[in-house]
Amino acid sequence: METFLSDGVEIAYVDFEPLAQDRGEPIVLVHGFASTHAVNWLFTQWVKTLTEDGRRVIVFDNRGHGQSAKLYDPALFSLDLMAGDVVHLLDHLSIPRADIMGYSLGGRIATVLAIAAPERVRSLILGGIGENLIASSGLPGGLAEAMEAERIEDVDDSMLKIFRGFAEATRSDLNALAACVRGARKAIDPALLATIGAPTLICVGTRDDVAGDPHPLGALFRDVRVVDIPGRDHNRAVGDRLFKQAALEFLDTRP
Repeated sequence: METFLSDGVEIAYVDFEPLAQDRGEPIVLVHGFASTHAVNWLFTQWVKTLTEDGRRVIVFDNRGHGQSAKLYDPALFSLDLMAGDVVHLLDHLSIPRADIMGYSLGGRIATVLAIAAPERVRSLILGGIGENLIASSGLPGGLAEAMEAERIEDVDDSMLKIFRGFAEATRSDLNALAACVRGARKAIDPALLATIGAPTLICVGTRDDVAGDPHPLGALFRDVRVVDIPGRDHNRAVGDRLFKQAALEFLDTRP
């Protein structure tokens, strides 16, 4: 991975050239909490799918994650700062505007980016994002404490134990993740979603208890399509074939 500084924070990224040269349009992929660019986008074959579709694909590790800088002050994990990392990455690569795709926490970051810097967002793809985008802060209560528990066996809540197990599987810095949880808690004002002019696609598994029902968001965005991914929960929807098919069709038909 290459690195650059985003307001002094080292961010690791990879810039994949399209395998077909007829298009070359850039798309930036923003991964979810406790994940990495590799777990969220490489292992699930998203990078392969998009580069074979002729797209330039930029992936990176969010601050506090993967090979990017580990930070321990919650104030350094606000959604505004994390969205700013995407803007600074685009600036670093001299890309004026790109399609932006985010999953789970990455979807929240992408949404904040589309609100704060609409001129940089050509279209918006949100995975694992439902009504909890506006109804809650997104990450479950007690998650920071679950990251800080001495052992996973000390975590009683089954959902929190899944998050902790995932964080351990991705070899994450648990203290940095705890700071991220505390800093990134923010429900999005529903009125701000109507300011997003970029065409938007929302894809959520029908068994996703983390995201919530995505269909209420359909009345809040100006130009949006909502797609259900049958039988998939929050973790299994990300690499689903239907999700990829919907994204490719959306990218081919958006203005």
